[in-house]
Amino acid sequence: MADAVAPLRTIAEGLAFHTVDELKKLLSLLPTKPSGTRKAELIDAIAQQLTSKPLKALWKSLDDIQQAMVAEAVHNTQGHHDAVAFQAKYGQAPDWGSRSGSFSYTREPSKLGLFFLSTGTYSSTVYMPVTMQTELKAYVPKPKALTLTSSDLPPKSITVEHRYFDYQQRQPIREELAIPVNCYETERMVQQELAAVLRLINLGKVSVSDKTYMPTKATLKVIAEVLPGGDYYGEDDEPDDEDSQLIGAMKPFAWPMLLQAAKLVTLEGKKLKLSKAGQKALTADPAKTIQSIWKKWLKTTLLDELRRVDSIKGQTGKGKRGLTAMGSRRSVIATALTQCPMGEWVLCKDLQRFLIASHQTFSVSRNPENLYISEPGYGHLYDTIGKWSILETAYLRCVLFEYAATLGLLDVAYVSPYDAPSDGWRDFWGADDLSFLSRYDGLMAFRLTPLGAFCLELTDDYDAPEITADTTLRVLPNLDIVLTGVPLQPAERLLMDTFTQQTSDVVWQLNRDQALKAAAEGHNLKEFQSFLTEASAEALPEAVNQFFKDCLSRSTSLQDRGLACLIECQDASLAMLIANDSRTKKYCYLAGDRHLVVPTDQEPRFRSGLRKLGYSLPLS
Repeated sequence: MADAVAPLRTIAEGLAFHTVDELKKLLSLLPTKPSGTRKAELIDAIAQQLTSKPLKALWKSLDDIQQAMVAEAVHNTQGHHDAVAFQAKYGQAPDWGSRSGSFSYTREPSKLGLFFLSTGTYSSTVYMPVTMQTELKAYVPKPKALTLTSSDLPPKSITVEHRYFDYQQRQPIREELAIPVNCYETERMVQQELAAVLRLINLGKVSVSDKTYMPTKATLKVIAEVLPGGDYYGEDDEPDDEDSQLIGAMKPFAWPMLLQAAKLVTLEGKKLKLSKAGQKALTADPAKTIQSIWKKWLKTTLLDELRRVDSIKGQTGKGKRGLTAMGSRRSVIATALTQCPMGEWVLCKDLQRFLIASHQTFSVSRNPENLYISEPGYGHLYDTIGKWSILETAYLRCVLFEYAATLGLLDVAYVSPYDAPSDGWRDFWGADDLSFLSRYDGLMAFRLTPLGAFCLELTDDYDAPEITADTTLRVLPNLDIVLTGVPLQPAERLLMDTFTQQTSDVVWQLNRDQALKAAAEGHNLKEFQSFLTEASAEALPEAVNQFFKDCLSRSTSLQDRGLACLIECQDASLAMLIANDSRTKKYCYLAGDRHLVVPTDQEPRFRSGLRKLGYSLPLS
């Protein structure tokens, strides 16, 4: 930091903002006492002992945490002390001294108070003078580097304190319970889930609100049924009491929002329909499609993830004006993920501490006092102003759990939100009746996957894990497909319904019209053939291979080259002239004796060449 903008240049400047009583307390920490008691004499006496050998001896007498704080100020923060960031990095606050009483504003200072001085008479900000920084830099070692803690294994369980009142013993009881942690590996499932949801949309079975663009309840149920891995929480995780707080859907909600943000779908009425990009995604490399979805989600304004934290009210009212830009918040989180080691488990609380310590924080609201919990009459979030609060914690977990993990960027380790630690939200007014602040409270840790590294552009290439089918089918020469093993998974049944006709409970038949219809709608015949090859107990019969060869040939023999204009010429010689002239032949095709076909995107160039040839074409 340049001296011109430094709050304090010399030690005497900082001491001048202290009272005589405060100076006397600081002086008592030093070996030499002055003969006078006037303020100027006290300042001179203290300042003389905060240089050279006395200063070095004083620094050596500090404990490890106090020395770490001095080192941070000298080498990293240019004299400033960021209490929140320091505690996040070192796990504890330095010793500033002790107060004389619980409600006292006066403090018996520690030696640390000689290194950090007030920057104003009524200021609570402390700063290390520039002259002291310069001297200490000669012998104070650099502080330890900031690292993000990670582990090879996820947490197996978390300890939760359970409190209740025992009416028989007539006393409150506290129990510590070990709650097992669930692990969900997302990468292997995401390819199948993406294809299943795209097919479902192509069949016209996905509806959203035409105002909020959020999926309907019926749609959430339909999507949940076709996800091979299911949702993170199921019906068994919900409470039996209908009046209790529900967890609700996560992955079934995320997929329609992600696909809308990526413009892979369009809205017709209340139904989602695949766009041209969505049709291409059916046969494109899933990893590249997912990478594109993630990048577009980072910039979308379709949904503020905070809306998914149902307990935080006021988001659509007065509190909406204070919400920060969604893209800036997501950018911080995406950058933080690039700093996570691939294949290592990171606790959410460790990522949070890392963000705070490295000054990579974000703010959800500029005016959190306009947000509240429960009722608008109380529960306003006045106490969430600062570097990090329950708002940022809930938002971070939502982005990681519902969106990054659903796309396969992260594997997740989690417990039920009913069992999750409160992280301080229970201290707010209005939170007494809540079982959890958000459905994402249970996220304990995550692991960056190879797909995640690819989507974050940490790697250039990605090799998808091989997908195996557990279902056993028998494919017969007469084109019948008979189920002989375990029942089809919902996604597998959707695949069969797309390409075949079901003739009984366990029999489907390959049908050319059905297969060609599916191919025309963008579904991948080769993918279906690969599925049958893997799921079949025997090699596919030659008749079946020939069926696919014939269908693939018929579905690729014709190509849609886009819209065109059909032009009729007066005679065949004029048509031949225009079709072969160097000024027009690049932009048209001869069709029959007297007709020309001009692609729509080439029409301006064709008209220009036509005029040079001495002809004009009237506007239609």
